[in-house]
Amino acid sequence: MGANDVGLVYDPMYLEHDTGGHVECARRLVAVTSLLQSSGLDKKLTQLKPRPASQEEIERVHDRGYIAGIRNVAARGGGWLDADTVMSEASYEVALLAAGGLITAVEAVSKGQVGAAFALVRPPGHHATETNAMGFCLFNNIAVAAHHLLASKACERILIVDFDVHHGNGTQDAFYSDPQVLYFSSHQSPLYPGTGSIEDTGSGAGEGFTVNVPLPPWCGDEEYLRAYQEILVPVARRFQPQFILVSSGYDAHWADGLAAHQVTVSGFAGIVKALKRLSDECCPGRLAFTLEGGYNLAALAASIRATLEVLLGATDVQDPLGKPQGHRRPYSIEELLKAIKRTHRLHQ
Repeated sequence: MGANDVGLVYDPMYLEHDTGGHVECARRLVAVTSLLQSSGLDKKLTQLKPRPASQEEIERVHDRGYIAGIRNVAARGGGWLDADTVMSEASYEVALLAAGGLITAVEAVSKGQVGAAFALVRPPGHHATETNAMGFCLFNNIAVAAHHLLASKACERILIVDFDVHHGNGTQDAFYSDPQVLYFSSHQSPLYPGTGSIEDTGSGAGEGFTVNVPLPPWCGDEEYLRAYQEILVPVARRFQPQFILVSSGYDAHWADGLAAHQVTVSGFAGIVKALKRLSDECCPGRLAFTLEGGYNLAALAASIRATLEVLLGATDVQDPLGKPQGHRRPYSIEELLKAIKRTHRLHQ
């Protein structure tokens, strides 16, 4: 294992979070692992075995009473926490393993065992707040991992990038007043959960360390790559992160039914290339991804394959789904980008 290796965190236990006919289901990970195996890509990855997050690690993000509530729902056999989020008997233990899986990834990267890592985990996490499960999420995996990095003194400045089509309200809340964590989100707006406006920039000591890019419906590769090049790159260079964590949601893909964006597999590869270049520039060998959304099984599997291939150094990736069918031209994002640049004092 070394700086050129890419780690993959996965455990069959993640399939035990039984959501029935829910769109966030075990079939998502089955589709991904099947493609990695059939393509032979799994043989090129360093397999990392996850461990559960501890009570102390979860409590850095979540209220103790909330954690006990999730444990109690599982002990009763599971149930619905809200209109979107459901648990089974195993879900509490699986959620601990999901949060711990990303900790495993960041520890392997921090110790130089791998140069980058991807945590193929579920349930996802970026909507979970201190006291509430929502949006299919139980514990906020990426917030738990970021707090672990800070608590262990592995780094002092962390950039969290969230390209899920839904805004990561829970992650934003967790670090809204924290100048050690820069949170950047590109997401569709309007869309669930209704947060993530340009004006949400942080509070107190964290003012300016939250950067939202609320993209209108029908945005695709061109708009996303512009947002990353024109907004993320300059704010990240100003911040100079020592570690980059990525909430990797693939529901902005054109074939995904939960939103109205038109990103392709090649577009996700372009985003990952931009993040890898940023990592190489600011914090070489300190880049970790965790799975959030993505519900079209073919698009999800192909996009994660492309992500891993880029991390392994590929310049070209396979895009079996191609360009959007019934492509719709998005609204211009010119004024949106100008407004964000003014808000965050990004001078051209």
